[in-house]
Amino acid sequence: MSASRSRVAVTGLGTVNPLGGDIASTWEAALAGTSTARTLDNDWKETYGLSVDFACQVVPGALDSLTRPESKKLDPSGQYSMVAARQAWADAGSPEVEPERLGVVVGTGIGGIWTTLDQWDVVRERGARRVNPFTVPMLMANSSSAQISMELGARAGAHTPVSACASGAEAVALGMSMIRDGRADVVVVGGTEACIHPMTLAAFANIRALSGRVDDPQTASRPYDVDRDGFVLGEGAGILVLESEEHAAARGARVYAYASGRGMASDAHHISAPSAEGQARAVREAIGDAEVSAKDIVHVNAHGTSTPLGDIGELNAVATALDGVTDQIVVTSTKSMTGHLMGGAGALESIFSTLAAYHRIAPPTINIENLDPETPMRIAQNAPVDLPGGDIAVLNNAFGFGGHDIAVVFTSA
Repeated sequence: MSASRSRVAVTGLGTVNPLGGDIASTWEAALAGTSTARTLDNDWKETYGLSVDFACQVVPGALDSLTRPESKKLDPSGQYSMVAARQAWADAGSPEVEPERLGVVVGTGIGGIWTTLDQWDVVRERGARRVNPFTVPMLMANSSSAQISMELGARAGAHTPVSACASGAEAVALGMSMIRDGRADVVVVGGTEACIHPMTLAAFANIRALSGRVDDPQTASRPYDVDRDGFVLGEGAGILVLESEEHAAARGARVYAYASGRGMASDAHHISAPSAEGQARAVREAIGDAEVSAKDIVHVNAHGTSTPLGDIGELNAVATALDGVTDQIVVTSTKSMTGHLMGGAGALESIFSTLAAYHRIAPPTINIENLDPETPMRIAQNAPVDLPGGDIAVLNNAFGFGGHDIAVVFTSA
């Protein structure tokens, strides 16, 4: 680590997701290998002719801490991020920091799609005068970062990367840059998504991105299995509190891990097909930025969406970036349990990566019945795997439609 560059500590975590309504319940369910995919308890399939009627929904009761007025003024994506941000801030010890030294970066892939479509229905069915006056601040993609910045009084900057499924991880990377560049001492970062809706289910199904295992949704998300056939849509938010090492030390904060390196690349290749070259560049940049070597990487929380082409292609890209130094690595795709949180995925998986480095254990990839023989690395197959002691590094990947490639390296504290 360069002497002139501050290390970035992770001092607070919060989440609302299909596995749990907080960090403790989420981590426990992840280590237990819990599938959250379920057939939706509604009439969407019959009403709209959906071919896929299952997803991974946020656990019941996760939003109970919000007041009714708060809920009415926030899109579901904003509700998820607000609850997660409050958890993370409390978990960090509600640090005292000058407002001008506190920033927020919260990404999303789609934004307030429920608000957008619901209010369009209102226009068509009841007329323009009945549209909710809070519609614009609810649907805008920057709603979460704006609302959280107002909640915390953060004035160093409030930013919103919108990079499809890479948005949450890009928020982590941008938060790291804010601290390194001297713009902030503390930055609240993460991602959120609430897009389990008949329109999005239909759209993803029509491009054959979703698994079609309607008769067995619990095992539908199966990264690295020979019979994988697409991802399962998920929802939720993940929020991390990043802090300069000096600021964290001055107040005696607990440090989970360090956000040590970030790589950001773009494919300029295809709107939905990934490029191994772009992914490898992001991974290589993240490792170099973290000033670690390939042999220091002991765990990869992979993007691993359970698609036929994407899963193996990603791991081959990682192997290329690491010059084939992969024997020490164990790979997990937590999407096998949570589904794909889209813009929230990279943030939740940054939390899993942080906890893996902190607790020295890699969560499992579940639902693997027949491991794809083309898989080039060891997978945490259906069970957690202990990680070694000493200084270790964990790599988290997030790749999005449009060719957005983000990699973040977390190192043990």
